[in-house]
Amino acid sequence: MAVLKIMKLGVDDVLRKKAHPVKLIDRRTQALLKDMAETMYAAEGVGLAAPQVGILRRIAVIDVGDGLVELINPEIISAEGAEVGPEGCLSVPGRRGTVERPTKVVVRALDRKGRQIEFTAEGFFARAVCHELDHLDGIVYVDKMIEDVTEQMKKEEEGEV
Repeated sequence: MAVLKIMKLGVDDVLRKKAHPVKLIDRRTQALLKDMAETMYAAEGVGLAAPQVGILRRIAVIDVGDGLVELINPEIISAEGAEVGPEGCLSVPGRRGTVERPTKVVVRALDRKGRQIEFTAEGFFARAVCHELDHLDGIVYVDKMIEDVTEQMKKEEEGEV
């Protein structure tokens, strides 16, 4: 396993490209999933998409505190509700902004063994899923940002608010 280099917005154009579907799930795919999870945890993130580590494949890993979720060729098959909330991104270090996201999504994907899975994500988990799936289409949260709250979040973290 290895910690991979995280691509940065404005430096690495791979973040603006659409990722390709995974056609074959093999040992390399499974190793990538492990490396992506290790990278996400090392960076103290809650999600990571393959384009963020320079690989244009439709793969994402997410862990919002309930355990690791690995997604291959994920798609949102339904979404409902809407909520504006803060987001950050490992590829956009030092910035935070508010983004409107669905409060509930139903996701279909393949797991690391190629089996189809389907699950419902709500709240922060739904937000993380939508954020990571946007990366697979070359979209970064700042594209959807309603308000830049970087300074406000820094003050809150420092206990000034």
